[in-house]
Amino acid sequence: MSSVSSTVRFRCGRCSREYEARVYSFIDAASSPALTGQVTDGSLFVRECPSCGCRELVNLPVVYRDASCLVCLSDREIGVEGLEGMRGRLVSDVGSLVEKVKIFHAGLDDVAMELVKLVIRGELGRDVQLRFLRTEGADNELIFTYPSEGRMEMVAVGFNVYEDSCGIVSRSPELSAAHEGMVRVDREWVENFIR
Repeated sequence: MSSVSSTVRFRCGRCSREYEARVYSFIDAASSPALTGQVTDGSLFVRECPSCGCRELVNLPVVYRDASCLVCLSDREIGVEGLEGMRGRLVSDVGSLVEKVKIFHAGLDDVAMELVKLVIRGELGRDVQLRFLRTEGADNELIFTYPSEGRMEMVAVGFNVYEDSCGIVSRSPELSAAHEGMVRVDREWVENFIR
């Protein structure tokens, strides 16, 4: 199956001028590999007004599929069949979709990553919205970003924290169940198992 896009009319949030922009409702990494880079850097979800240059986020429903995952940006629960061998995830915003794709492309487990985020928030002593950015260095340090006072901050955590989190997931039938079907794996979901 190939990627599906359409032209949608938008009204600029700054100058109120109407214009058309291409948006994707289905992204198939196998048939459109160039789109994967635009997904992971977020540029595929940004529209720009041709009149004033205002750049705004397109937060419309979209499905991303590659060989290992199916990530659906939707505000509704979705049932999908035929996910054998794939991870199915529901997300509620573009940032979460981008993060899931980055996590899966790095060969990491998103359930364990949510546990890592809990550890980081505890270490920071602050309630921040963490997003996985990349692995770095010979030891595969995990790099996360979070907004703080109008700018983005970065924090690194050792890969051993991720490995410990994977161990917790493997010993927990409830957490391991997230690997089956379409699941919304996020902070709220994982905190339900920690309480």
